[in-house]
Amino acid sequence: MSQPAAPAASEIETSTIRTISWRLIPFLVLAYFFSYLDRVNLGFAALTMNADLKFTPLVFAWGAGIFFIGYFLFEVPSNLALEKFGASRWIARIMVTWGIISALMATVSGELSFYILRFLLGVAEAGFFPGIILYLTYWYPAEYRARFLAAFAIAVPVSTVIGAPVSGLLLGLDGMMGLRGWQWLFIIEGIPSVLLGIVTWFYLTDKPEKANWLTAEQKAWLSAKLQAEIATKQAVRHLTLGEALSSPKVIALSLIYFGFVGALYGMQFWLPQIVKAFGLTNAQTGFVTAIPYLFGTIAMILWARHSDAARERVAHVGGPLLLTAVALGTSSYIADPTLTMILLTVAAIGIFCTFAVFWTLPTAWLSGTAAAGGIALINSIGNLAGFGGPYLIGWAKETTGSTSAGLLVLSLLPLVAGLLVFLGGHETKTEFAGAK
Repeated sequence: MSQPAAPAASEIETSTIRTISWRLIPFLVLAYFFSYLDRVNLGFAALTMNADLKFTPLVFAWGAGIFFIGYFLFEVPSNLALEKFGASRWIARIMVTWGIISALMATVSGELSFYILRFLLGVAEAGFFPGIILYLTYWYPAEYRARFLAAFAIAVPVSTVIGAPVSGLLLGLDGMMGLRGWQWLFIIEGIPSVLLGIVTWFYLTDKPEKANWLTAEQKAWLSAKLQAEIATKQAVRHLTLGEALSSPKVIALSLIYFGFVGALYGMQFWLPQIVKAFGLTNAQTGFVTAIPYLFGTIAMILWARHSDAARERVAHVGGPLLLTAVALGTSSYIADPTLTMILLTVAAIGIFCTFAVFWTLPTAWLSGTAAAGGIALINSIGNLAGFGGPYLIGWAKETTGSTSAGLLVLSLLPLVAGLLVFLGGHETKTEFAGAK
């Protein structure tokens, strides 16, 4: 049930949120853009790399998915390290190491080197996304969280809207200086992460009290607001790290996120190959692949703003998951390229509408170290589906010669996740207790 809409914000509230947002969000979006691009550009590299290295669909699926094994193993320790050492240092470390390893993907020469580098890329990047989710809770009160989580998460669809055409064009560098096009793709898209990681060390501010770009009045308002929220959460129940990691709610949210991530990466890694099968060139494939993500970007921002305005979370997370399930399942029965793209665009809209609003569910009742560990556990378990989703489609393609059966099986993941959201509900009163 939705809560009453909030009254107009005060002048100090408006100025504080505006200052924080202009300082942090553009930079974090840029960082996440390269993070996500370096993670999923494999889908475009595969258009020529698989043939060059004689990778079967299953070999590619294993390489795409093994990233998430390394990611899973190091996610919780990495997020706890961020809370201990500070966001500026830890995010900088993550970005520099993943950028280097991503560029080294150009040295892949066979299955073993492919698996090793993808695994190490997952290890390097572990903690980045949940770390930023935790970091944003240091700066934004509950009633602003979904829209600014969406503003940050916009980097995911935008990385494809921009990255897909760019990646398709980079494959055209084939033969330059003796390197294949897919090798140039990894090198050129890996270098910016290293450079941006160095900037991160000096640019990010760890906590509001250290922000010399906020006035004393702005710091006082933000501190009072956030402390009131934390007190409300802890009055309900103050969880230790161990209690958070074993909480049934955290486990349930992990399973929901698993279903979401399976659909996200199943599409992300295989969509370029689905589109290429329409008979398009690599460059055309890049532009067409961007279409679902362009619509997903617009829908995500509007949906998150609506969730904040309505102060409602369950229908705003569960509804889009069910929409994704229906669209993916239906697309598996369609052979026409235009109808297929329409259905996959609807699936992408559902996926990205889910994305930002989902993270308001755990941050509504977790705080401190429990939040660091709980958010990381949800993200790490959920991202295991990053292995399962692409693998399902790879297995189906190798078995049947088509990705259609894989899309049908894949649709079951967001279907179950959506039902779990409606069954589990949400502590809306706790989340918005500090709001006006």
